Amino acid sequence: SSKIRNMEVQSADGVAVLEDCIGFSLTKTISKVEEKLKKGVLPDCQDDDIIPRVGNEMGAEAQIRFLKAKLRVMQEDLANIVFECRKKDDENQNLGTRLKDTEEENSRLQRTISLQQSQIEKYKMLSQEANKKTEGLQQEVTALEKVLQ
Repeated sequence: SSKIRNMEVQSADGVAVLEDCIGFSLTKTISKVEEKLKKGVLPDCQDDDIIPRVGNEMGAEAQIRFLKAKLRVMQEDLANIVFECRKKDDENQNLGTRLKDTEEENSRLQRTISLQQSQIEKYKMLSQEANKKTEGLQQEVTALEKVLQ
């Protein structure tokens, strides 16, 4: 994702180009294809559907225009995919931050629960001691009442 974030979309002759390869030149690539087409040498893989069968009947200039148009569409798709990847990367970072915050909050709440449970135990003990004292005092009161009668 850091590679995608650092990619820059540039423009070359009105065509969006994703520059992620050092030494890549769209102009050189197009020139090589143009030279091959002018010499009558078609691309190596003719059955790859880059140029439809009708394209074999087109002239070199028409094929170049067709390929440039197809390249523009593919580069727009690539730019959209890069944009979506960046968006997903940002969303992942936000979710990661939210997860971290939630885990910290969970940890804090666990500490609070632990503290409150120890306080509950402490108050139970105090309550039991108070109940024992109350029973003892109640027995004293009963004994004193018998003495008074």
